[in-house]
Amino acid sequence: MVAATEQSTALMAETVRVSVRKASTVPMLLLVGVALYLIYAWNAFDITALLERAQLSKGALLISDSVAYKTHVTKNLRRGDFEVAIEGERHATYKDLPDWVRGDADKFSVDLGDGYVVRVEDKSLAFEVPGYGTIRSELVGKKIVTELPEGPVPDWLKARDVKLDARPTFSRRVQMSRAKIEIHKFDYGWENFWFPFTSVLHGKSFGELLEIAGSPERLDADMPNWRFILSSFWGNPEWQHGIVAVALFETILMAVLGTVTAAACGLPLAFVAASNFNPNGTLRFVVRRIFDFVRGIDMLIWSLIFIRAFGLGPLTGSLAIAFTDTGSLGKLFSEALENIDRKQVEGVESTGANRWQRYRFGVIPQILPVFTSQFLYYVESNTRSATVIGALGAGGIGLVLVETMRTQRDWENTFYIIGLIIVMVFIMDSSSSWLRRKLIAGGEKR
Repeated sequence: MVAATEQSTALMAETVRVSVRKASTVPMLLLVGVALYLIYAWNAFDITALLERAQLSKGALLISDSVAYKTHVTKNLRRGDFEVAIEGERHATYKDLPDWVRGDADKFSVDLGDGYVVRVEDKSLAFEVPGYGTIRSELVGKKIVTELPEGPVPDWLKARDVKLDARPTFSRRVQMSRAKIEIHKFDYGWENFWFPFTSVLHGKSFGELLEIAGSPERLDADMPNWRFILSSFWGNPEWQHGIVAVALFETILMAVLGTVTAAACGLPLAFVAASNFNPNGTLRFVVRRIFDFVRGIDMLIWSLIFIRAFGLGPLTGSLAIAFTDTGSLGKLFSEALENIDRKQVEGVESTGANRWQRYRFGVIPQILPVFTSQFLYYVESNTRSATVIGALGAGGIGLVLVETMRTQRDWENTFYIIGLIIVMVFIMDSSSSWLRRKLIAGGEKR
């Protein structure tokens, strides 16, 4: 009896081991397949060489340029003049020197903070660096003669007879060539974000702006002060707040108009493509192939086609979205129609309702939640797609973003637009979720 029990236990254990082995074979094979694919992809895309060529310092520079701005103090050694200007701005040259620059073209000093001071006189400079000493350079003939403190030369300093480049910290840099002396000072923030550099409102605090807005003495004879303040902000030529706002509206318009058009076209075609509503197999086949055709061509390709046909503008983006999503929504709608409960339709039919009444009271209530959910999701998704389409020339915020990057303006302008795009997508996502709860779940969270 004991032997039989032990034999039965051993048999059961062996059965369990075999079952576990069989059950784990497929996951192990999948894991090995994924590992082999990743190895292949690593070699196919030559990731090792890509990492070796990566210049992370440039990436860090672009990120820093997104949250900081640079002021140049430049002396032309040939003409003898000098100026202080903010980089990347067309009209941002100081007429009155800032408090950290003192002197004139012949002799001046620049206080870069924390003990870093640059003194320039004629064609020579002295750069005081805390913890290192004073770097002295002078243009003698056609050569730059540099005198360094004793000890090893740090990595941040490059001194040659044609150029001096000293950058002891990220926010401080001094360069000297045979043509000019250039001092860079970095400050965190977005310069001239509220008002242009040349505006009388530039540099005013919020309290001062409120005082100006309520003052009866007008800054512009043609409008009250509060309108002048809004106009100066809205028409800021460097940050282009008004142009960016219109571009955001165009992007949302493209997404909503394109999706509404696609839903309006896809819904009636879905009834034709659904097997339980259209017994004609040939017609169903044709409509389904139309769905495959319009959604098989990517939205970006459609936008390029319509740009050639209709030119630039939101209409082009809307048509590209409408064509692609007519196929996608039509397919989803037809599948939803094929999965409805026929009993509800038959119940409505038993009351003597005609075909349109059966659709209205037997079909639409079943598919409306699915249609609404899919429609709102596509509106949200197409908001992002409209940005990419706009970058190709269809207009909207995508085109403004590409133009900003193409003209190599300061990256804070680019970061500003990207931030607005993220906020726009977040708002569309939140609005879509709220509407979905209101229309489908009756306003209650699930």
